[in-house]
Amino acid sequence: MLYSNLSVNDAGHLCVAGIDACELAATYGTPLYVLDEDRVRQNCRTYVQAMKTYLPEGSYPLFASKTLCFKGIYPIVESEGTGADVVSAGEVATALAAGFPADKLFFHGSNKTDDEIAYGVRSGVGCFVVDNVDELATLAREARSQGIVQKVLLRVTVGLDPHTLAAINTGKVDSQFGVPIETGQALRFVRQALATEGVDVLGFHSHIGSQIFEATSFCDQVDRLLAFACDVRDELGYVAGTFNLGGGFAVPYVEADPRIDIAANIQAIATHLQSGCERNDYPLPRVLMEPGRSLVADAGLTLYSAGRIKTIEGYRSYVMVDGGMTDNPRYALYKSAYTVLNASRANAPADFACTIAGRCCESGDRIAEDVFIARPEHDDVIAVLTTGAYNFAMSSNYNRVLRPALVVIANGQARVAVRRQTIDDHLALEA
Repeated sequence: MLYSNLSVNDAGHLCVAGIDACELAATYGTPLYVLDEDRVRQNCRTYVQAMKTYLPEGSYPLFASKTLCFKGIYPIVESEGTGADVVSAGEVATALAAGFPADKLFFHGSNKTDDEIAYGVRSGVGCFVVDNVDELATLAREARSQGIVQKVLLRVTVGLDPHTLAAINTGKVDSQFGVPIETGQALRFVRQALATEGVDVLGFHSHIGSQIFEATSFCDQVDRLLAFACDVRDELGYVAGTFNLGGGFAVPYVEADPRIDIAANIQAIATHLQSGCERNDYPLPRVLMEPGRSLVADAGLTLYSAGRIKTIEGYRSYVMVDGGMTDNPRYALYKSAYTVLNASRANAPADFACTIAGRCCESGDRIAEDVFIARPEHDDVIAVLTTGAYNFAMSSNYNRVLRPALVVIANGQARVAVRRQTIDDHLALEA
């Protein structure tokens, strides 16, 4: 099995966190998102403990809300000692509705609206990650109008390619995110922020992308961020107390993907940072990271029911399922690899070559191509692993397909955290 929380029971069914996946499908229907709370907690603890052990005092992870935003996730991550980054008023509101402390929210986004900025300040958001000079002016004006000084991090672009997918590479100079160091704009950005009344600059934020498998890219990021911080110190006399390194580490989606020792990689980043600070006589800053995928992806899976099964002679076989790109758009977007299992026959030979296709009227509606599973029959439960990140968050209602329910498993019990949508939910919005 790809992960230790997966097993096969005496009936030959796939189990997640000890619960029969076929029973979950029968009880709650399909498609169905399933999230193992204990695994989320375990992943949080790995980051929290490693950052506390190896990095300067005050360092901790921020859960990246964009990966999986629903009310039930926030009490889990908050109780494990993480903050959270949010990228819209909707994510702010969801976190606050769940009781998440506003002062532990970091508000991201390259195009926050004026209303969102006002709402964030009014709600007591702890820190804004300011993306550009226009936002800086709007935020400062709003903070002054509300009689506060708003804490901020300034997002800069280090000009680094971490060799991840182009669609999720955010460290390049030519990016819609942040202000580039290479062009000299970042230094001017810092100068302007330091002279702006209504904001308190805590330090710098940088993000180089996601699904990164080794510490080397983060160490290169530290080098460039530290070199910039030294230039700022020398030019402006400002010493940054916080470095936010952005996203966390990758997760394995298929057996061929490498396994990552996250704690060891954080230790390597810490050692590299300490060495660089000593060479440059720069005070060690606290470090923040923003893992999302590596906190929730491997804790989630999606269950489908097999529908029509067809073979195009001389070409391929298709297994159609009752979901698809509406609940998992990542294959259509990125050709993302997934591990697929026939949960109803998990101990049978996986010798049936097929493409898993969705139900939408799009030829690109596929979840996996040319995978091997145990030969399914109609209504067998098909499980797609590692869907805890971005799948629920990016789901849609294309073709008026309804969004699935989300079930959370904790202490051997399953509970509905998000109910299944109904057609009445849609019609209620229409005149």
